Amino acid sequence: MNSFGKLLIIGGMKKIILASTSPRRKEILKIMGLTFSSCSSDYEEEIHLEMPPRDLARYLSRKKAEAVAHKYGNALIIGADTFIHFNAQLLGKPCSKREAVTMLKQLSDTVHEVITGFTIIDTGCGKVRSKSVVTKVSFKKITQDEIKAYVKSGEPLGKAGAYAIQGRGALFIKKIDGDYYNVMGLPLYALSESLKDFGVFVLGRSRN
Repeated sequence: MNSFGKLLIIGGMKKIILASTSPRRKEILKIMGLTFSSCSSDYEEEIHLEMPPRDLARYLSRKKAEAVAHKYGNALIIGADTFIHFNAQLLGKPCSKREAVTMLKQLSDTVHEVITGFTIIDTGCGKVRSKSVVTKVSFKKITQDEIKAYVKSGEPLGKAGAYAIQGRGALFIKKIDGDYYNVMGLPLYALSESLKDFGVFVLGRSRN
């Protein structure tokens, strides 16, 4: 057990499986003090499905979790999906440096929403919970030279909206309204609260 607190799982130990190999999501679960394994989900994101953004985030996270759930018995599966909602558009991960440049130009000097949906599945009893969390991010006006240098670093690739808040992408952010970790890829507070419904108490049970 690490220094972040005592992890209690009531009613017997269950394996916790992160349905992702994202380094950022792994880091967040480690911050919570969880002992877990990770498994890549083979579900292909369908970010352009016609449904409200928050519903879509929950839907995609559930599909990712379900794609892994059948591999494990009596385990808790955590699936998640993050994208940007901006000007009635949804921005996922750029597939190329050119696309990353386009995304950063769009987000420059604007306020956008980062939406993460997450789903927890208990494969032992079939219980499922899905939630979505929104964080608003304000970008400064980014110069072409800054965009060029940032994209050249390679950091934007594989990141929703073509930036990493935990990396050099933070240099573009004037302020955020909401959960910082949500922008990284998992809303720490909402996830920890939801895990209580599955008998997982990261810092022990409340006495109130």
